[in-house]
Amino acid sequence: FWRALAHDPALLRATWDRLAKVMAPGALDPLVKELIYVAVSVANNCSYCVHSHTAAARAKGMTEAMHGELLAVVAMASQTNALATAMQVEVDDRFTV
Repeated sequence: FWRALAHDPALLRATWDRLAKVMAPGALDPLVKELIYVAVSVANNCSYCVHSHTAAARAKGMTEAMHGELLAVVAMASQTNALATAMQVEVDDRFTV
């Protein structure tokens, strides 16, 4: 990914700077951030991202049990999201953000 971005130095720098800022220490711990990245990468069907962020999550302490549970949550969310979208379910007022 980074080698591909290196063909456009400005894009490489901008992407790296944004990533470094988002993944820096904050209210969410580093493992949680990697788990979110894995979940979004699975949902977006980005094989490179799934593999690289799964490796990063493992390095930050993700267990096989955590990985399996994460994938189960992603699969369930994908299914219920698809059902709600297909059924054109309106958002309940109490859930409006």
